[in-house]
Formats: sequence, C-alpha cells, structure tokens
Amino acid sequence: MELWRWQDPCLREVVWFALRCRAVTLLLQALFNLLIPDHAADAFCPPRLSEAGPWDAVVERLLGGLSRWDAEHFLFIAERGYLFEHNFAFLPLYPLSLRAAAGGLLWPLRRLLRTRSLLLLAAALLSSLCSVLAAAALYQLGRAVLRGRRVAFLAALLFSLSPANVFLAAAYSESMFACLAFGAMWQLERGHGWQSGMLFCLASGVRANGVLNAGFLLYSRGQRFALRLQAGPGSRGQLPPWWKQLLSLASSAVLACAGIFLPFALFQLYAYLRFCGAGPGPEPSVPQPLVQLAQDRGYRLAAPGGVKPPWCSHRFPVVYSYIQDSYWDVGFLRYFKLRQIPNFLLALPVTLLCSWAAWTYAAANPRHCLTLGLERRKSEEEKPRAGFCCPAVFVYMVHATVLLVFGFFCMHVQVLTRFLGSSSPILYWFCAHLLQEHEPLLQSEAAGDQTMAPRSGKLLLASSPGSCGRGTSENPLVRLLLNYRLITPLSRCLLGFFLSYWLLGLILHCNFWPWT
Repeated sequence: MELWRWQDPCLREVVWFALRCRAVTLLLQALFNLLIPDHAADAFCPPRLSEAGPWDAVVERLLGGLSRWDAEHFLFIAERGYLFEHNFAFLPLYPLSLRAAAGGLLWPLRRLLRTRSLLLLAAALLSSLCSVLAAAALYQLGRAVLRGRRVAFLAALLFSLSPANVFLAAAYSESMFACLAFGAMWQLERGHGWQSGMLFCLASGVRANGVLNAGFLLYSRGQRFALRLQAGPGSRGQLPPWWKQLLSLASSAVLACAGIFLPFALFQLYAYLRFCGAGPGPEPSVPQPLVQLAQDRGYRLAAPGGVKPPWCSHRFPVVYSYIQDSYWDVGFLRYFKLRQIPNFLLALPVTLLCSWAAWTYAAANPRHCLTLGLERRKSEEEKPRAGFCCPAVFVYMVHATVLLVFGFFCMHVQVLTRFLGSSSPILYWFCAHLLQEHEPLLQSEAAGDQTMAPRSGKLLLASSPGSCGRGTSENPLVRLLLNYRLITPLSRCLLGFFLSYWLLGLILHCNFWPWT
C-alpha cells in the first residue's frame, strides 16, 4: 500500500507529528490525573474483582485517565463480555481488538498485571496506533480528493491536534473508526471498491454511524452510471445497454449495503438471542458483585426464562435504539432544555465551522449541488478544480451535513465535536482551507521559502504546506503556533479552538469531569 511508502516527505512529517502528539497526550493525561482529584461522577464503574498488584497501581497511575466515562464500558466488555443490557450500545470490534491485543501482544506481561491493566495498556497502544494511521490516511485521502498536497498536509496536521484529541487517545472507539473510515474513503477514491467495502464493513462493526458510510459506495456507483448515460454516442456504443448497466448497478449496490450493514445486524441478532431467545449457548456465570451492581443500579442481566425486555416485542427488535432511548434519553429534540445550554455552547464551535463549510461549498458550487454532482461537465477535457470547493468534495460535504443535523437535533449535542471529528474529514479540510486562504504566512510558496513579516520587521521562514515536497521538514502548523501573535484573528480563533479543546479535554475528561 502507498500508505507505507516513505518517499513522500509530507507523509513522513504527518506520521512523526502525530506520534509526537500522541506521546505528549499520554504524558499530559498522566500528569493531570496525578495533580487533579477525580470528580465523583455518576458513571458506570464496575467493581474490580481481582486484587491489584504493585505494577497494576503503576499502570493505573500512568494510564488511568484513559479509562474514564464510556471507556469503562469498553474495558468491561473486553474483560467480561456483554453481561448487561446497556453494554450493547457499544459495538464489538474495538473491545474484541483490545482483548486480542491484551491476550496476544501483551501476553508476556500477564504474570505481572491483572486483566484490566493489560486491557488498559492495550487500549493506549491501539488507540495511539489507530490515530496515527488515521492521520496518514486523511493525508492520502486529502491528496486524492483535493488534488493537492498543501491543504491535505495541513488538514492531516490539524487532525493530530484534533479537538476530539482525548477520545482519540482514550479507550474509546473513535480512533479505530477514524482509521477505518478514512482508509476506506481513500481506497474508494483510488477505485479499489472491494478494499473500500471491506474497510467500511469493519468500520460499521466499530460504531453504529458506520452504516451511513454505505452512502459513499452508493453515490460512487450512481455517479458512474449517470455519467455513462450522458456520454457521447461513440462512447455509448462501446458500453452494454443501459438496462444491463442499471441491473449491474442495483446488484452491486445491494451487495455493498448488505456487507456494510452485516456487522451491525449480526450484533443485534446476538443481543436478541441473549435477551429474547434461548441464547447462543450456556449463559456465563455472573460473579455476585456484578449481580449486586445490577440490582443497585437497575442494570438488566440476561436471565433465561425470566421477563423479557420490552424491545423484544417490537416489530423490529433493535436493542441499540432501545438503549439510546431508555438509558440515555436520546431522541429528536429531547436535549433542547434550558439546563443543556452549556452543552450547546460546547458544541457551538464545531457546529458553526461545519455549517460555514456547507454554506461555502454550496455558494461556490450551486449548480453542482442542485444536480447532486451527477451532471457531466461540458468538456471532458476540462481539468477539475482543486481545493476545498472542488466537485469531488460534494459527497463528503453531504455526509458531514447529515451527521451535523442528526447530531444536533437527535443526540446529546456535546458529542458533536468527537462525532464529526472522528467520522468526517470536512472539519479538517475546511479549517485547513481557511488557514491557507486567509493566513499570509501560508501564502509564501510563490515568493519562495523566506518572506518578510510586515508587522514585526523580522524575517520569518514561513514555509508553506507544499514545501515538504521539496525535501524540507518544515511544519506549517508549528510555525503558525510559534508566530501566534503575528497571524490573523481568524487563524488565532481556529488554532485557539483546536488547542483549547485539545488541552481542556485532557484536563476534564481524564478526571471524570463532563466533557464533549
């Protein structure tokens, strides 16, 4: 795969910068977890059934900040399986990967550490690896879609300072999902349909919103079919009849969607057999402390012959939607309450940025948006535009807009930051586009690598994002941060948003304080 070819200096810089950011993240979360006392949060916290040794205390002290909030669910599932009904809100591929890594890669440490410590260590390694691969995949995707290195390079660097940073480092599924989703999108842009479909299929086993990625495969096939129908008479003569093309399109679309929906459907079937049927096998014995936890907190355990949950009698017995509705009160406009205003304010920056991105793109491409990108260009020889407003960005813009609207009106709104930051490249592409278009320090490529900064009179080596292609290791994001007082107000706002959420997430989330 080209992802592993190091001839591209921009790709090398993206990977090294992502690795450095991961290392700083791990160090800071350990420091904040040590200095700041944990908040007594009303969150899922199962009892520890095995005695902690001295090395377990070390792991907990160093990596304990990565196990907060939903991370407890993933670690519990990886260790105990799906014992409680509400555990089924978390899809299985990430906890299965943690279990495999702890039992395989880290097996020499099993004499020193208990299972939970092994899983926590595996989570730190796996999430860091996936976030680095996601940054590399985002760079390659940006090059393919935006048709240029500069914005793609800057966007990949911004991903390493993502406002969803703490969730990309913690025992959450965001990093794995971003890695698989961005990799699948890149493979699709390269024309590798089967590889893309496999990665999209795996992504739908990590997070439920992965099923929406079926739209990329459907749009790719539909666009290809529409453009063929508009081809000239000479070109059409070499193609099969339109009805055969339509039949082929329909069959491939059905197979693609079935493959992407399969992991989610199998997971719902497993839950149905556990709670509504005889079960796929003998029920695991549940330790008494966990039974007591279920009684104290109102958690439902699978009980053969007992009272079945209400969702078992639904026309479509989907446990995932039932859990979101009953346990977390997720639904249309349910979060629109006065006491949730602070959470709406937390989600305001990413909401404004993605809304601005949609408006900018639609204003630059009104006809392309109205025709859904299915209209053939007047001249086949016309070279497609490059940059954020190019035609190829359309499907990604639609995907991000759907996620934004659904998340704002139907979800706990504060999760929008990590929801969009790990699912769509639009946030990073648009911010990179704004920096590239409006920041003078990034517009010096045509004038050379050296430019005079008029406000300070100092000579600044303001390398552009494209300069890495000429063999230099300059990092434009670092240079903007080092010259923070000299950059434009817009650049300060964008970088301030990324850095403040990057840092505040580590301080608050790692100590059980509410965050995004």
